[in-house]
Amino acid sequence: MARGLVALTRGDPSGIGPELALKAWAATHADATAPAFFVIADADHLSGLARHFGLNVPVEPAEPREAAAIFARALPVVGPAHAVVGALGSPDLADAAATIASIEAGVRFVHAGMADALVTNPIAKEVLQRAGFAHPGHTEFLGELAARLYGGKVRPVMLLWSPWLAVVPATIHVPLAKVPMLVTQDLLVETGAIVDANFKRRFGLAAPRLVFTGLNPHAGEAGHIGREEIEIIAPAVAALRKAGIDARGPYPADTLFHAAAREKYDVAICMYHDQALIPIKTLAFDSAVNTTLGLPFVRTSPDHGTAFDIAAGGKADPASLIAALRLAAKLAKPKT
Repeated sequence: MARGLVALTRGDPSGIGPELALKAWAATHADATAPAFFVIADADHLSGLARHFGLNVPVEPAEPREAAAIFARALPVVGPAHAVVGALGSPDLADAAATIASIEAGVRFVHAGMADALVTNPIAKEVLQRAGFAHPGHTEFLGELAARLYGGKVRPVMLLWSPWLAVVPATIHVPLAKVPMLVTQDLLVETGAIVDANFKRRFGLAAPRLVFTGLNPHAGEAGHIGREEIEIIAPAVAALRKAGIDARGPYPADTLFHAAAREKYDVAICMYHDQALIPIKTLAFDSAVNTTLGLPFVRTSPDHGTAFDIAAGGKADPASLIAALRLAAKLAKPKT
């Protein structure tokens, strides 16, 4: 596995994930600097989509142990096969079980040493939840799988990474009205410690620079617009600094993401989902990568959704998936 070998889940088969997998293979199979990967999906479905989109991508059923050798000549696809019911752009509940099974299989392959890292294609959370999926999204499900297979306490933390900006939402898929109740000193200290440890271990930074946003406009304006910065966020930052972590803040979110400000930190920890994702998607919509910190394995994902509205058109851009594959292989390599 000199190139590295990544397990790629199928995502929702009615979305752009399968198309992206085909295009990612076409763009990288001859590039020795890119990792090899196999897709956990239905080979017949991917072959049919390659013909549908006019892509010259041979698809070959394989076992994980064969995938690296196959990758240069064909896209390796690891079963078991699950015939796809939904059409492009029209997801079907009947496909949900196989989509979930693809994620679980990917974690098991990494746990068994059959792949170096996991990359997940986009899922439609609402579709899966209507089929009985009990998790808000990938991040929480991966945390449960990690605890089940590896044992011990697992606290997954979402990181959105690009060469220009890295952000962590301290709260993720929750209603905005609940955020003030969920942002606690313990949550922020634990999140900061996980981010610091993973940036050292995975990204090779000796002393990561963490900044925290405020929750309120103007970071509370010294208590005039809210006291969470004074009573919760600042004490969390102080506790992290006491533990030897380079943490700073809280800072007003509206002044933290311009070019000069970004030069002064390595990752920004934000209080809620959109506070983190709006700036990174503005700066790096096609190349940002979603990665999960705090897991005992490497997991990344393209930073976009299923895009059902364009799934039948063959116009999906694989740049974010390719970036996710490359970052996964890079993070999985031991740091010296």
